[in-house]
Amino acid sequence: MSVRRTMFSTILSFLIAALLLTSPADARQIRKDELRARQLEAAKKFNLPSRRAVTSGVKNITFSNPRASEFWVDGTKIPEVDFDIGPSWAGLMPISANKNETRKLFFWFFPPGPQGSLDDLLFWTNGGPGCSSLEGLLQENGPFTWSYGQAKPTVNQFSWTNISSVLWVEQPVGTGFSQGKPDIRNEDDLAAELVGFLQQFLEVFSELNTKKLYLSGESYAGTYVPYIANYIYEHPTALNLSLQGIWIADPSLSWDVVQEQIPAVDFVHKYEHVFALNQTIMTELDAIAARCNYAGYMDKFVTYPPKGRLPLPGKSTFADPGCDVWDMIFDAALNVNPAFNIYRIFDTFPILWDVLGFPGSFEQVQLSPIYFDRPDVKQAIHVPDVPWTECSNIDVFPHGDGSLPSALSVLPNVIEKSKRSVIVHGLADFILIAEGTRIVLQNMTWGGLQGFQTPIANDSFIVDGVGALGNTHTERGLTYFEVQLSGHMVPQFSPRAAFQTMEYLMGFRSNP
Repeated sequence: MSVRRTMFSTILSFLIAALLLTSPADARQIRKDELRARQLEAAKKFNLPSRRAVTSGVKNITFSNPRASEFWVDGTKIPEVDFDIGPSWAGLMPISANKNETRKLFFWFFPPGPQGSLDDLLFWTNGGPGCSSLEGLLQENGPFTWSYGQAKPTVNQFSWTNISSVLWVEQPVGTGFSQGKPDIRNEDDLAAELVGFLQQFLEVFSELNTKKLYLSGESYAGTYVPYIANYIYEHPTALNLSLQGIWIADPSLSWDVVQEQIPAVDFVHKYEHVFALNQTIMTELDAIAARCNYAGYMDKFVTYPPKGRLPLPGKSTFADPGCDVWDMIFDAALNVNPAFNIYRIFDTFPILWDVLGFPGSFEQVQLSPIYFDRPDVKQAIHVPDVPWTECSNIDVFPHGDGSLPSALSVLPNVIEKSKRSVIVHGLADFILIAEGTRIVLQNMTWGGLQGFQTPIANDSFIVDGVGALGNTHTERGLTYFEVQLSGHMVPQFSPRAAFQTMEYLMGFRSNP
């Protein structure tokens, strides 16, 4: 009995000691200041300035035409901006030399920063159709940024003005501050009007003639930009500029069934713990995906190299009856998370306020008027006191866009004629899904071959100071990037990565 008592006493002592070692008093504790210090140390990786990412100053640039002074913007008097953003030029410019022309596009032009290039001109447009490029300027790649949740504007150290002069244009007619009655029927009409605007712009700002031109944009600009580029290539004497290449992010390139429907259910499985849909819904979605020929599509058809033309899964370019899984997923996601954001799936409550009133899937105006609808802002950038909304309430294509998607029409020609072409896609974007873009690329023929011939390697996009942040692949003049953690607006959600991809397009980096 004494041996048993001794063994029992030993075991009891061991258990008491173990409990004491793991008591709440000895549990991991971390002070708030230590948390902040560690976060700041990690954030330094994203703030390491590249050779062109700087925070202040501009290169000297002057314009000899007296009319240029009508558009000059005092960088010390931008409402709510408590720092000097430097000189810029903004206002309305007609789309033709016709004295009775009533159609005008709004532009805001910034010269390059101290390490930017004076030899280049970078053009930016947002998509929509009918959404303002001032969103891009204010929340993505402009010299000052006022993004979701920010109390006030701050310097954007990854402004694209640190690379080049940048021209943000609200186009087509009917977008933002731009004036006149929309009358375009298709993308060729849009391109002709935009080139007409650029002709008038270069008449006033003539020192920009002969520059190397790069066209960029996102979303529906995946249609705009290739058609504009194709128009310029096919009308080589229209502009005294040398078009070098294009950059399009999360682009609309093909049919909705390809870029939204086919990859939608696989996308939810990839991010199951983000969507948090119950198993009943997931089982139903899987059954519909199988019935509608979405299931297994990527494995069967998206090969490197392609085995042939990639088929539509049904008869519709949108979705066959009963096959609209994208909208089913959106509705189901909203039931779980009413703040669900199709532009960045990680968002939850609270919805961060937005100075432009449209931070995600739904409009949310917490301060009125929104920034670009303020009279003092309009006065600073030389526009009349007319209503402004981020996305137009009128149809900029009055009878619809009569053009084919760009990947099915002009994009191959543009890639072949450009020195470099870049397509970027945020992997957390649900409105246009990256795997859908892969389908588009593998079904597109350029440079004499269909699609990429070798696979896109995982973790192949290396961001300076950060490491692998996605995937990239280059063949025959086209470079494709996928960016982890980024939603639809890559320069907003992953500005350092976007900056690096633009440096590559413009030849300031030899490798992606």
